Amino acid sequence: MASSSANLWVLLGLGLAGVLLMTRKLKKTIREDFGAFVQRLQLLPPPQPAPPKAPHPLTNLSFAVSDVFDIEGYVTGFGNPDWARTHDTASRTSPVVSALVEGGATCTGKTVVDEMAYSINGENKHYGTPTNPAAPSRIPGGSSSGAAVAVAANFVDFSLGLDTVGGVRVPAAFCGVIGFRPSHGAVSHTGIIPVSSSLDTVGWFAKDPSILRRVGHVLLQLTYAVQRSPRQIIFADDCFQSLRIPVDRVYQVVLKSTEKLFGRQVLKRENLENYLDSKVPSLKAFHSQKTNGETRNSLIRSLVKIMHCLQRHEFKHNHEEWINSVKPILDASISSQLHDVLEEADTEIENCQSARMEIRSALNSLLKDDGILVIPTVADPPPKLGGKESLSEEYQNRTLGLLSIASMSGCCQVTVPLGLYDKYPVSVSFMARHGGDRFLLDTVQTMYASLQEQADIAAKSKLSSNAVDRETCAEIAKEKGNQAFKDKQWQKAVSFYTEAIKLSGNNATYYSNRAAAYLEMGSFLQAEADCTKAINLDKKNVKAYLRRGTAREMLGYYKDAIEDFRYALVLEPTNKRASLSADRLKKLFQ
Repeated sequence: MASSSANLWVLLGLGLAGVLLMTRKLKKTIREDFGAFVQRLQLLPPPQPAPPKAPHPLTNLSFAVSDVFDIEGYVTGFGNPDWARTHDTASRTSPVVSALVEGGATCTGKTVVDEMAYSINGENKHYGTPTNPAAPSRIPGGSSSGAAVAVAANFVDFSLGLDTVGGVRVPAAFCGVIGFRPSHGAVSHTGIIPVSSSLDTVGWFAKDPSILRRVGHVLLQLTYAVQRSPRQIIFADDCFQSLRIPVDRVYQVVLKSTEKLFGRQVLKRENLENYLDSKVPSLKAFHSQKTNGETRNSLIRSLVKIMHCLQRHEFKHNHEEWINSVKPILDASISSQLHDVLEEADTEIENCQSARMEIRSALNSLLKDDGILVIPTVADPPPKLGGKESLSEEYQNRTLGLLSIASMSGCCQVTVPLGLYDKYPVSVSFMARHGGDRFLLDTVQTMYASLQEQADIAAKSKLSSNAVDRETCAEIAKEKGNQAFKDKQWQKAVSFYTEAIKLSGNNATYYSNRAAAYLEMGSFLQAEADCTKAINLDKKNVKAYLRRGTAREMLGYYKDAIEDFRYALVLEPTNKRASLSADRLKKLFQ
């Protein structure tokens, strides 16, 4: 019996050892490259130039490219084995890849993309889904999933991807790295398999903003210029309302970083949907159309509809002949979109293109040369691997609604990580006008350290999120008041400013703005009281002195009014309104 028992323990021990060995092997198989690469290779840079010439700008950096970029001697696989089987090896390397190698970087491999680079989820049934290093149980985002994972897992210093409707921005957000989508047309598309030509851009990933910028200088062929600071940082308040995490975790981080670096005077808030509705008349052709018997009024959904229309039309134009000839087994999510859609009329495509140009013009007008638009990159944390959430219409609408702004306008956008919330990556996006790529890269370089510092403070803060949420809600109420004021709805403006004051009673601007509305209504005593409160909170609030001076003048308190106008001049010597008002009242007493 003793011998039999000993043999049993030996067998159990061997069995457990075998299980442990197999588990270790499995983990090694999964984790060796996180499933990021489809092919390892090496493209070496040329020798360094002899002194006194400067070394190559990308010296000692490594990079990978998504499997949509041609490399001489290798088949470009496009995320589909049937495509790889039916295409020859590339006869020359994409100029984009060559420029990086000639700039001193070493290319180490090709990375996984979504099937035919069409989805934004990052899942590929043929080559496997790359493991998200920041959240292994969640999707990495696509279409350039492997490129983002290669950077997040520190296999390379930077990587190249293709962004059509979010192919760089989404995986950057989900994997916690920086992702840059340049202005449409700013980087050559030669030697790259197209998805949708009017939406495609070559983008890149990095963890270090200085590397992101150095790569940008090579790809965008930028010469040296003095860095410029933003003069406007515009928060798209309505876009933040779609977030599925506490708004303050993103909004307040950027707000505080901006105040610290550039001061409150650069801050501005905008309802982007209202702005585009007033500036892009062609959107009305796609607006308020019925879907499944329901009228959808969201202008952002109209953007998504136009974007999908262009993506499907151009993708079919590029690849329908191959699909019909080879009859590949495509993922259901792709085939349903391609085969179920009706042929778009030429006039509809022309309307889509017209809307694109109007959106670009509108955003260029809003941002000018020195403005940054702040929006969430995505609304949700990364969905679960293999789950149904990422395929739901609600999720797709939320996500693509935010992504469509840059895709449709062609403006440049950068995804910036802001640490973790509830164990999953958080990010924000900055946008600059079309052609403002250098300015955007410089802004990220300037703000990155401060953003990370503020994100760390927010993550560790013991302040209740409810308190910060109240401040954010107060700002939104103030913006609604500002809009009502512009529309000359004075009582409505007072109501919104009052709401802001109830939520955050120590903000001088709220009292000063309500005073302005009271002045328009002829309620001079209330205006004077609000301005006094504003001045007690902020002794340098010029507008509060001017408005109190006006209220006191209307009430007949002329000497007090003169003192207010004079003090406003002390704070702001070039203020013409204060100067004229003080002079006018002085003449009454002479």
